[in-house]
Amino acid sequence: MFARIRRSVRFSESVSTSNKRNRLFSMFGFIIGIWAKSFEQLNIVPSLLVTPLTFLGGAFYSIDMLPEPWHTVSLFNPVVYLVSGFRWSFFGHGDVGIAWSLGFTGIFLLLCLALIVWIFRTGYRLKN
Repeated sequence: MFARIRRSVRFSESVSTSNKRNRLFSMFGFIIGIWAKSFEQLNIVPSLLVTPLTFLGGAFYSIDMLPEPWHTVSLFNPVVYLVSGFRWSFFGHGDVGIAWSLGFTGIFLLLCLALIVWIFRTGYRLKN
């Protein structure tokens, strides 16, 4: 009658990767919000950048299914590492190793943090 819910073996890694992804997207949204001058400009980044990267980043398929030139090209997509870390935390395997996934997510996180620090230090779009 009741389905048994199986808890992920990698619960702490799942929380860690989820926490990093949440921080990354929050910082990225803050940067876009400061950069945009209007609501129309605010919608450019999700429409023309995030959506194509998500579709091409292996969110709906494994990048291992791609032929060789496209497999290598897809490894330059930052969304591949976010999706792979998410898959690894649930299934125990991903398209790239968990160390690469966490490393690249950490690098993107530090880049966003550095940009936010620069925004606050220079007052870019914060001062009148």
